[in-house]
Amino acid sequence: MKNISLNIEKALGAVSKEQVFAQEAKVMACMATLHNGDGAGNDFLGWLRLPSSITDEELTDIENTAKTLREKCEVVVAVGIGGSYLGTRAVVEALNNSFDALQSKRENPVLLYAGNNIGEDYLYELTQLLKGKQFGIINISKSGTTTEPALAFRLLKQQLEEAVGKEEAKHRIVAITDAKKGALRTLADQEGYKTFVIPDNVGGRFSVLTPVGLLPIAVAGYSIRDLVKGAADMEKATDQSVPFADNIAAIYAATRNELYKSGKKIEILANFNPKLHYIAEWWKQLYGESEGKNGKGIFPASVDLTTDLHSMGQWIQDGERTIFESVISVENPDHKVIIPTDEANLDGLNFLAGKRVDEVNKMAELGTQLAHVDGGVPNIKITLPEISAYYIGQLFYFFEKACGISGYILGVNPFNQPGVEAYKKNMFALLNKPGYEKESAAIQARL
Repeated sequence: MKNISLNIEKALGAVSKEQVFAQEAKVMACMATLHNGDGAGNDFLGWLRLPSSITDEELTDIENTAKTLREKCEVVVAVGIGGSYLGTRAVVEALNNSFDALQSKRENPVLLYAGNNIGEDYLYELTQLLKGKQFGIINISKSGTTTEPALAFRLLKQQLEEAVGKEEAKHRIVAITDAKKGALRTLADQEGYKTFVIPDNVGGRFSVLTPVGLLPIAVAGYSIRDLVKGAADMEKATDQSVPFADNIAAIYAATRNELYKSGKKIEILANFNPKLHYIAEWWKQLYGESEGKNGKGIFPASVDLTTDLHSMGQWIQDGERTIFESVISVENPDHKVIIPTDEANLDGLNFLAGKRVDEVNKMAELGTQLAHVDGGVPNIKITLPEISAYYIGQLFYFFEKACGISGYILGVNPFNQPGVEAYKKNMFALLNKPGYEKESAAIQARL
C-alpha cells in the first residue's frame, strides 16, 4: 500500500529548498534526541514506539469490551476532554456517514461525547436524550478529578444507576485511567468496572492510539487494527534510520520552522473534505499545546474548504502575510456523483455536466493553492490516498512524530503544558474550592 505523501514545492519562495535542506543536521539531531530519550520531556515518549508495540492480545481485549458495550447499548457516551476526546472524534467523524445521526438502521451504538465542556444546556439536553435509552459510559481520565469530565461523569453515572440499577450499571461503565492511582482508579476498583490503562509515559494529546482512542473507535464500529497498522507503517517510514530527504516527518518539521523564522507565525491546516474537520481540531491541540510556550510557537489554525473560502478566504488571500497553509488533500473519495445536464441551464453549469463532483473539488483545490501562493501564502501539501482507518493512522503518527521533532528544533519541551493550569487556579479560587482560600481572597481583592 502507498503511504501518505508530502510536497513542499509550493512552500518555496518565502524560504528556499536549500534553506530547508540546510537544516538536515539540526533536524536529524533533534530526531536522535527524540529516539535516544535524552531531551526535555523524555518521560513522555511512550507514543514514539507505541504502534509497533501494541499486541494482538491488547487489541482483542479492546475489541471484546467494545462488543459487550455494542450488545448492551444503543448509545455510548465517551467522557473526556482534550486528548481524551479529540482523537476519537477525529477518527469517527472522518469514517462516519456524514448523516450518521439520521440513519434509521444501525449496526453500532451512537457515540456521543461529554466532559469536553461545562455547558449546562449541553449536559441537560444530553441527559434528557438518554432518558429511556439503553446507554453506557466510557470514562477517560488519568486523575478522575479534571473538572469537565468529572462533572459529566457524576451526572451520567447517577442517571445510569437510577435507570438500570447499580449492579447492571457496573457492566456498562468502562474506566480508562491510571494503572494505580487517582480518583477514577479508586472508584473503578471499588465498583468493579472494566478498566484500561493510560500509560504513564503517554501524554493526553498523543494518546489516541492507546485505549483512550481505540476503545470508543471500536465501539463505533471501525477497525482499530487498520488504524494501528497505518500508524506502525508510518513509524517505520519516519524512523531515524530513514534519510532526511525521504523522511516526511523530518522535512515537514524543518519546513514549518524555516517558515516560522521567516515571519510566518500562523499555520493554517486546510482540507477540501468536510469529513476531516475534527482531524484539524485534534491537530490544533497537538501543535498548540506542544509548541506554544516560552513566548514561542506557531499559532495553529484551521479552515474547511471550499466552505471557508467564502468567509476566511478573503483574509487568507489578502490579509497580513504572516501565514502559511498545510493542505490535506484526499486523492480518492469513497463515492461517485456525476453532475447532470439541465435543459434550462439557468445556473450556467452545463459545462460541468458529465463530470464528477470530485473533479470540480480538485480544481477548486488547485485553483485555491495557486491563488494563495500567488498571494504570498506558502503551501505545504499532505496527500492521503483515501480516507480510511489505515491512512488516518498514518496521518496521526506523521503529525505526532513531526511535532516532537519540531518542538525540539524550536527549543521547547514539546511534552508538557504548564500554561493549561492557569485558568484552573482562577476558576477554583472563584468557586471557593477547599484549599484555595488564599487564592480566593487574592482574586476577590482584584475583582
